[in-house]
Amino acid sequence: MVGNKVGLIWSNDYQRYNFGQSHPLRPQRLALTYSLMEKLGLLDNPRLEIISPRMCTKEELEMVHSPKYIDIVKKISDNPKDDSVNPFRHGLGPGDNPIFKGMYEASALICGGSLIAADKVWTNDDFNVAFNFAGGLHHAVKDKASGFCIFNDIAVAIAYLKKIQKDIRIAYLDIDCHHGDGVQWLFYDDPDVLTISYHETGQFLFPGTGSINERGEGKGKGFSINFPLLPGTSNRIYLNLFRKTAPKILEAYQPDILISQLGVDTYFDDPLTQMGLSIQVYRDIAQTIKTSAKEYCQNKWLALGGGGYLISVVPRAWSLFLAKMLDVELLNELSQSWIEEVKEKAPNESTPYLLWDRGDKSDVTLLANPDVTKKMIDYTKELIKICDDEFIPALIRY
Repeated sequence: MVGNKVGLIWSNDYQRYNFGQSHPLRPQRLALTYSLMEKLGLLDNPRLEIISPRMCTKEELEMVHSPKYIDIVKKISDNPKDDSVNPFRHGLGPGDNPIFKGMYEASALICGGSLIAADKVWTNDDFNVAFNFAGGLHHAVKDKASGFCIFNDIAVAIAYLKKIQKDIRIAYLDIDCHHGDGVQWLFYDDPDVLTISYHETGQFLFPGTGSINERGEGKGKGFSINFPLLPGTSNRIYLNLFRKTAPKILEAYQPDILISQLGVDTYFDDPLTQMGLSIQVYRDIAQTIKTSAKEYCQNKWLALGGGGYLISVVPRAWSLFLAKMLDVELLNELSQSWIEEVKEKAPNESTPYLLWDRGDKSDVTLLANPDVTKKMIDYTKELIKICDDEFIPALIRY
């Protein structure tokens, strides 16, 4: 059947993107994700094809990043103690983006994985969706690393698609808790790349951007859309906003392909953020994205990973996304063998026993604070109104 296959981009070498054990972005979350997908039987699905990534070439990286920046990453990747360059000017060094040997190759492999996924969906009629869950590194810009992101694999995939299809229209949908700033700024003046980001407001969270007034510039005016959310936003409030805005925006824009960044650090217990979602909500988000891709985006969906800093949570959420891509209904249970893996690799986290949890914790918090709940509901109603009155008319005029 045409467009019936799902590509999953995977290599054990993805775990080489490793800032060290004290860093929040731990490579174990990728290994645990692949392991859970396997134990849930998703990797045996006849519609699934596991595809190996390849390293991006320097020329492919130069579609987005400056040659000077790429050379610096390569130089300090080969020798982290090289003192002939100043990595700090480029966001590299102690803190968010510590230098490690092999950093260039590890970053280029993730970019190559996203590029291959984009190529599969765009050029191969057998595939209508591909998922590179190691990707989604959305903060890096032309000549600077940022927020755990060395190269911006999303932007590389977008630039590749624009190169092979000059008149392509791309919608980029980002649900990471942190604003998708790198992708937004790289295409801020481009009406053929619509960026949509749902994130915790930058008033409280890195990178401090993503206000509703950031709407693009020049020819790209109106093609950057942001929904900054209040800390603690619950499943029901979030879903109400998402369902009433994302499909309508995509319907108005009618892109040729949908690219989504599926960061799951909006989870209520994530150590780096302050949102209120449970794993259960990702099943509903996945369904809305899938339906929207089919109805408004020529049934072409490129899915990428992103944030999420509890390694017992990320694999469960991304497995739900893959199950939805494959039209598989999973039982809300976990195998004992995977639970034991989590205990071994994440001994400091609460042990999970169910595939998904509900929104009980955030619901109880909001019930105990009715004034806060009313503020959130009123605020999201206002966001929906801005979308209807301002965002969508700008797209329709285009």
